[in-house]
Amino acid sequence: MESSPDFKKVFSTFRSLSETSKGLENSKTKPARCVRLSAHVGFDSLPDQLVNKSIQNGFVFNILCIGETGIGKSTLMDSLFNTKFDSVPNPHNLKKVELNANSYELYENNVKLKLTIIETVGYGDQINKENSFKDLEDYIDAQFEYYLQEELKIKRSILTYQDSRIHVCLYFICPTGHGLKPLDLICMKRLDKKVNIIPIIAKADCVSKHDLEVFKSKVNKEIEVHELNIYQFPVDDESIANVNAENNNLLPFTVVGSIDYSLIEDKSVRCREYPWGIVEVENESHSDFIRLRDMLIRTNMEDMRDKTHNVHYEMFRRRRLHELGFDDNESAMMNFNFQVACKNKKAAYLEQMKKREDDARKSLIAKTREAEHELKKTEDEIHGHYELLKKEYTQDKARLDEEERILDSEIRDFQEIRMKMPHTSQFQSIYNLTLKRNKKK
Repeated sequence: MESSPDFKKVFSTFRSLSETSKGLENSKTKPARCVRLSAHVGFDSLPDQLVNKSIQNGFVFNILCIGETGIGKSTLMDSLFNTKFDSVPNPHNLKKVELNANSYELYENNVKLKLTIIETVGYGDQINKENSFKDLEDYIDAQFEYYLQEELKIKRSILTYQDSRIHVCLYFICPTGHGLKPLDLICMKRLDKKVNIIPIIAKADCVSKHDLEVFKSKVNKEIEVHELNIYQFPVDDESIANVNAENNNLLPFTVVGSIDYSLIEDKSVRCREYPWGIVEVENESHSDFIRLRDMLIRTNMEDMRDKTHNVHYEMFRRRRLHELGFDDNESAMMNFNFQVACKNKKAAYLEQMKKREDDARKSLIAKTREAEHELKKTEDEIHGHYELLKKEYTQDKARLDEEERILDSEIRDFQEIRMKMPHTSQFQSIYNLTLKRNKKK
């Protein structure tokens, strides 16, 4: 029996694929050969191509500012980027913490930066601060979830996707002199595995240098005791290793922000003026503002973006994929059926929703019964009050009827006595005449 042409074609294709796979396996084991080029080819321009493409696409950087109301978050952002961003005074009477996000496009030497500043509103103003950090945690997770959903799409557009993940969190510490507050410790502990945290002591001009150093040592000791994972500037690059190592020892930075300029010794200086003197923002003996700006923007911005994507987002992604049924075990993944996993996940979700529905129904029934009991109690009170008023009304009516009967009886007796008296009419005329005389007088 002769083989058909289609079968021969399939067999030859399968054979070529097998040989190709064997060649690939052999290539994995053999080391790459070093070949010295005899002339210039041109692939050394790849870094330049990458730089040009990056400049064309622009960059994205998202900053989360956490701090109490009035601690100087907006002023510091204006000072860092040397511009005036949109900001309004925030009240202190909010019932919960809110987040205010604003996006801007900044240009510097043909480099475009899409900057997003997220500031907390009402943080630490509530009497019960138990859930003050919950909204921040949910917001950070929500940005990771948006990016993950974009990755899981069949038709993805990662290159044009507006990345909203938080790249750095500036945590503003109030210079109270007593160390970190419980809210500061809890919030940083909950967020240190989700975002790059840089603690800064705001309004450093409010205390003396000695008190500021003591307060800074207290903060560092509490960070070490509670094992807070604060962002450390990288020291693996030899060109900036010494500077970053020195700045790691300066954390938390003590900063002063201002966008006002004054003329000092024929030089325009950004500063804050007080009756007792002037605090220069860009003077390292007065503030760590210059170091914060250099470390945050000029030197380590790309490292923060990489760490956000490769560390924090990867942890979130791994956890979410485990929840979806994926596993790191390759042998288990070979037999993994995504359709079955989705079906099981849907069944678990429906079961969870059913349980929540039953709990909500039971809670509603309990609340309804409690409301009915309260209404019944109120109804009984109203009915009792009505019966009491009705009884009082009956008693008052009977008493008035009795008094009316007695009064009618007395009137009849009086009429009978008057009719029996003699010369009643004469007495009546004399009485009327007397009344008329009295009126004339």
